[in-house]
Amino acid sequence: MSEVKLFSGTNSIQLAEKIAKHYGKRLGDLTLSKFSDGEMSPSYNESIRGCTVFLIQTTNPTADNLLELCLMIDAAKRASAYKVCAVIPYYGYARQDRKDRPRVSIAAKLIANMLTSAGADRIMTCDLHAGQIQGFFDIPLDHLNGSAIFVPYLERLALDNMIFAAPDVGGVARARAYAKHFEVEMVVCDKHRKRANEIASMQVIGDVEGKDVILVDDLVDTAGTLCKAAQILMEKGATSVRAIATHGVLSGNAYQNLENSVLKELVITDTIPMSQSSSKIRVLSVADLFAKAIHAVTGNTSISALFI
Repeated sequence: MSEVKLFSGTNSIQLAEKIAKHYGKRLGDLTLSKFSDGEMSPSYNESIRGCTVFLIQTTNPTADNLLELCLMIDAAKRASAYKVCAVIPYYGYARQDRKDRPRVSIAAKLIANMLTSAGADRIMTCDLHAGQIQGFFDIPLDHLNGSAIFVPYLERLALDNMIFAAPDVGGVARARAYAKHFEVEMVVCDKHRKRANEIASMQVIGDVEGKDVILVDDLVDTAGTLCKAAQILMEKGATSVRAIATHGVLSGNAYQNLENSVLKELVITDTIPMSQSSSKIRVLSVADLFAKAIHAVTGNTSISALFI
């Protein structure tokens, strides 16, 4: 078996250190130099010849971090690494996974091509915006599920009248999976958008009277959808509304929107580092989940045990 080495990009150092600690190894020594115009040049300060290399880099903000990851992959291949696995806790551009209107890019497929062309032998990520993105890759992809993080937390809450809600029709499958696990009902918040990040209307399909509602989503960006859904659910008679979302993108007025909302709390993971703190946000770590997945990959064992 080849030696395993873990390295981190500049945007995921805190998470990468946690993953390395859970895995039982230190992070490898890598330097990212920059020219005065911002051009990046990564270099490995230790030999990785013949090693299985895991490069941990979340791609948010997307452009620079994605390019940095591609350069890290290319440098590792040129340094004669045996295998290169890109560990991408948050896969950027995943919301552009199809042509939903004329003359637009399918960016999620383009990024898959870029990572493969850069030399990645394997991809490891968590809660893609759409499951079909797995099919955009012609190399192995390990798609981890945030439910392994959220289910234990929700079980500790021990809510008596819990019900799950999808904040939009696209999130029905996620909400249904949680509802099935806890053997409770689910509802759907059907929304209509005028344009990206702007909701025109929303209505609730289902009964939430007297229920503790858990909104389920893969990511929260401006938090407009979650806050609007929470407001409508409370107006429909819900006792409380919480939200769980794997990726806390939290851009624009997200923090202000959350603080002014009726949400009891938003539970996210550390796939993306937070830019500021909030009294309504609780962060759970995916470090142990990724460390176990890396152990499974390097030991050629199944990762099925990591799913709930």
